[in-house]
Amino acid sequence: MNLQKRLLNLFGGLVMVGVLSMADATSPFPGAQEGRFVLHDFQFRSGEVLPELVVGYTVLGQPQRDSRGRIGNAVLLLHGTTGTAQNWFLPGMAKSLYGPGQPLDIQRYFLIIPDGIGLGRSSKPSDGLKAHFPRYGYQDMVTVNFRLLQEGLHVDHVRAIIGTSMGGMQTWLFAEQHPDFMDGAIAIASLPMAVSGRNMMWRQVLIESIRGAADWKGGNYTQTPESFERVWPLFGIMTDSATHLQSLAPTRAEAIAYYQTLSAHAHKLDANDILYRFEASADYNPEPDLEKIQVPFLAINFQDDLINPVELAVLDREMPRVKQGNFLILSPEKPSLGHQNLGQGALWGPTAADFLKRLPVRP
Repeated sequence: MNLQKRLLNLFGGLVMVGVLSMADATSPFPGAQEGRFVLHDFQFRSGEVLPELVVGYTVLGQPQRDSRGRIGNAVLLLHGTTGTAQNWFLPGMAKSLYGPGQPLDIQRYFLIIPDGIGLGRSSKPSDGLKAHFPRYGYQDMVTVNFRLLQEGLHVDHVRAIIGTSMGGMQTWLFAEQHPDFMDGAIAIASLPMAVSGRNMMWRQVLIESIRGAADWKGGNYTQTPESFERVWPLFGIMTDSATHLQSLAPTRAEAIAYYQTLSAHAHKLDANDILYRFEASADYNPEPDLEKIQVPFLAINFQDDLINPVELAVLDREMPRVKQGNFLILSPEKPSLGHQNLGQGALWGPTAADFLKRLPVRP
């Protein structure tokens, strides 16, 4: 197989779950319905106000109501930093999660999947405000999703919250701030600590490639900053595994070609949107309030995840503080996908299904 054909085949893999813009994603699962919720004069924690904050969302399955008309089978699904609701419908998720008898069987659960602020169909800098868009953080995202559920969809309790990567980080915050709002929670590929160390360093490289670019022009650039295009492949490298990358690019020439392909893709992205997404984690730190989590909480991480390195032993140290907390470190067969294992529903789905079956119903 020649190099060009090999590179074309590379992009069919899950390594690109977090790299592809969702304009390139598959269509939503059959039966999925899309909606739009507008929050008027929304005030961010920064104090800035947006006259209309739009939240795009997707629902799947049917709500089941009790004798009082309250929905009892809702599950909130939260996506990662560079994704949207449609990440939950990529093949690695859709084929193993939503069918009959599968972990999130839509005959049993009513799935609610919002686009985070700054992503997908939700309000974002590239809608027109560019660098004048209000600064947002994970705390704002939790607030917005809570209001979407209560005010937009009239859901005052969920069976569970399940989040991947950034969504997992928000799951920690959600369980602390609204401990009676759910029966249980699952955080996948995340840690209950502030972004720091190597995880912050590589993010800062990406941030500086935008803010420090001569052609960024304070966010009013006319074309994607060149320095951002050169640095963007770091995201794909950090979120994949060494074994998978080696299988994709086993020669020097193929490794360089793969880097160049990732770099070229950055031209399709909006640098302001990317900048805001990566700076949004600045207010994330659930560590001081872990005792506030009252529901069964399961953290699922991966042995070769560079973003959430197991050698830091964060879950070993902090999970005992969660009253009903537990964690699992999965070691996928090679080639594993590192952080991107979060996109393999078949890998973590059975554990999630068992967790959901055992959840007591909170009054």
